[in-house]
Amino acid sequence: MTEGGFDPALLVQSWPKPSRPRPIVTFGAGSIVGDAHFPAYRKAGFPVAGLYDPDHVRAEKLASQWGVTAFGSVEEATAVEGAIFDLATPPSHHADVLKSLPDGAVALIQKPMGSNLAEATAILEICRARRLHAAVNFQLRFAPMMLALKDAIGKGWLGEIVDFDAWLALATPWELWEFLLKAPRVEIAMHSIHYLDLIRQLLDDPRGVHAKTLGHPNHKVAQTRTSAILDYGDTVRCALSINHDHKFGRRHQACEFRICGTEGAAYLKLGLNLDYPTGEPDVLEIYPKGGTGWIAVPLAGEWFPDAFVGRMANVQRFAAGEDDTLISPVEDAWNTMALVEAAYQSSAAPATPIAERP
Repeated sequence: MTEGGFDPALLVQSWPKPSRPRPIVTFGAGSIVGDAHFPAYRKAGFPVAGLYDPDHVRAEKLASQWGVTAFGSVEEATAVEGAIFDLATPPSHHADVLKSLPDGAVALIQKPMGSNLAEATAILEICRARRLHAAVNFQLRFAPMMLALKDAIGKGWLGEIVDFDAWLALATPWELWEFLLKAPRVEIAMHSIHYLDLIRQLLDDPRGVHAKTLGHPNHKVAQTRTSAILDYGDTVRCALSINHDHKFGRRHQACEFRICGTEGAAYLKLGLNLDYPTGEPDVLEIYPKGGTGWIAVPLAGEWFPDAFVGRMANVQRFAAGEDDTLISPVEDAWNTMALVEAAYQSSAAPATPIAERP
């Protein structure tokens, strides 16, 4: 126990496991499956029935590495009885996969929920029409440091949140995701969407957004740098400064959040993004209400793969009736997509002109 009664060991850092997990059928054989999905499911003891990818050679290679089945067709994959369908597909492919699932199926959709808001709306309508119980894989919410942060805020250790800063200056290996190299929307839609979704969870929906997102002259990826301000009125300041092109050595790179309340504050380092996918340890420190200094929160895991464990655990438990609420269901995830869309619209709009000297 520390000064003021704050005990970091009492903060929630994990999601309860399902008592009888269902088999998982994964669509897609990209790097995210081998880097995060399958390591998480193996760590948690969740059974993987197999995976499907239209590139069968690629699917067989990944399946053999993990000792699972490579299905030969969509029909074979969707025939697995009682399965949780895990979509690790590019955003433009989500809708077609969802259309192939049995009515009433349970699905976890890789973020983003489509390539744009129109695709997100189409996905929402498919899920409604097919009565799919679908969530979007905004797994940052389930990272141990973020669960602990949310718990600390909920218990009043920071008071009322008035400042949220996200600061990234790092080098991201976009080449790991081949489909992104020619995508028209990259940074906000594929990366900062995690932060926008987390902010929505902690602060609710903003009134609007001011944003500018752009690429870099040293490569052809559509956007890799973003500045954004979320409008929460006259009390909360929320700002993001994102630079994926800080390729000048580790010394001055950063990937961190600073969250300040009226009575306390939190600092987080998102270690995964520093030397992805190997990463560095995550960090959470809290200056609690009534305290006199920063207290390190011992973390029980990392963003990868532990957030994917919690994300799937909630889906599994919801399917079994053990969780009343599905976190980030498509109905709520659509609002994150609407915020992303607004950020792109803001970036495309002209800035307020500066008056010329008379």
